[in-house]
Amino acid sequence: MREALLYLLPCVYAFLACIGFSMLFNIHGAGMLICAGGGALGWLSYLLTGPLVGNDIIQSFFAALVISAWSEVMARLRKCPVTSYLLVALFPLVPGGGIYYTMEHALNGDTELFLDTLMHTLGLAGALAVGVIVLSLSTGMTSDVNNYLFGSMLAMSGEDVTLSVVLAAAVLMLFVLFYRRIFAVTFDETFARATGGHAEACNMLLALLTAVTIVLGMRVMGTMLISSLIIFPALTAMRVCRSFKSVTLCAAAVSVVCFFVGLCASYLLSTAAGATVVVANILAFLIFAAVGRLRG
Repeated sequence: MREALLYLLPCVYAFLACIGFSMLFNIHGAGMLICAGGGALGWLSYLLTGPLVGNDIIQSFFAALVISAWSEVMARLRKCPVTSYLLVALFPLVPGGGIYYTMEHALNGDTELFLDTLMHTLGLAGALAVGVIVLSLSTGMTSDVNNYLFGSMLAMSGEDVTLSVVLAAAVLMLFVLFYRRIFAVTFDETFARATGGHAEACNMLLALLTAVTIVLGMRVMGTMLISSLIIFPALTAMRVCRSFKSVTLCAAAVSVVCFFVGLCASYLLSTAAGATVVVANILAFLIFAAVGRLRG
């Protein structure tokens, strides 16, 4: 009984999470249940393949295959695009925790842990992408897969833009209001606990802000690019800035500038907007790294 619960409860959580994400993407009725069912089925396949392969990256690959097949079948039966089903059902498998801990290790200066977590997170994201691509080669859902992997920034509706603005404003407001507590937890969690700083609540808040950011980013940038877009601005700022506040402000400025530069470049060069924005972030990182090395 207990072993069955170990498999059942995560699937229930994935089902409920996909219900919530479906509401965010304005999916209702049977479509919501299809998305939630795909999320639960994918998580079940992830758990079942664990004892067989013993590697979470391979588990993510097989789970992506199952979710992709489910989404494709449901989309054909209902004669609608597969992107929405695929996007929502894969949310429980997106390595949001890996992105969060990557940034935490970076801010704490733990270079070895940062690199290990970064490579593992990128491996999980890549496994999901490869799983979707493998199935798409045999089903012909190429355009939908491109939207999922690299986003559809220029195809966002007015409702999507409004939702993004509201959630972005909420994230910014929460960060400003709880800035001191967030700083205390990221700088020295042990000290924050000793001084009664409610470290658990702050960690929960950070996880919530990260999750909302990932939800917004996946809609615009796609699964493959959101990890890079979240991580690179902070890493870039850390090449030349030394204080927490300066890194935060510089990372925000770099992110905005690289977004507009990438968007303009994608228009002029007729390239994918999301991928071009990430390339702009990479170039900014290289420039800041060179400046930081020259400054010693």
